[in-house]
Amino acid sequence: MPTNWDIAPTGVHGPEAAEVLREYYRDIVGRYYGRTATEAEIDAAMAEEPSGALAPPEGLFLVARAPDRTSAGPMGCVGLHWFDGGRIAEIKRLFVAPAVRGLGGGVRLLEAIEKAAKEGGATLARLDTRSDLVEARRLYEANGYQEVAPFNEGAYAEHWFAKQL
Repeated sequence: MPTNWDIAPTGVHGPEAAEVLREYYRDIVGRYYGRTATEAEIDAAMAEEPSGALAPPEGLFLVARAPDRTSAGPMGCVGLHWFDGGRIAEIKRLFVAPAVRGLGGGVRLLEAIEKAAKEGGATLARLDTRSDLVEARRLYEANGYQEVAPFNEGAYAEHWFAKQL
């Protein structure tokens, strides 16, 4: 599995974040509807679930460039939002572009955000996901996350996971 992903923080309101978040929403909205998402549907989803909480000081947003494709722009992302005085880090928007899935990006992004969460003082990482995102659920379970009782009332949350850091 390649390890040379380039993963770095970026401003969640900047152009790189906007580019990769749009692709994230294109993917999850299309999967939700079972067809290609329209631009209006993507816009609506982005407005319904804004990413502003992933900005410092309460958050962090990382973008990833895939091995041998660093000039192609961001091919993945992950964010976190600290809660409970920084002891809890909620992972959000973990995404790897379909063109580079299977190259270890999901694991590398998860490792990077967990490291940042620990460095920020978190002792627990948590996240939620949908039932149709089976690859994401497998990734979390394979990396030590255990399904837990619901900790939020997210409109699309169907599974909740947590891991001690």
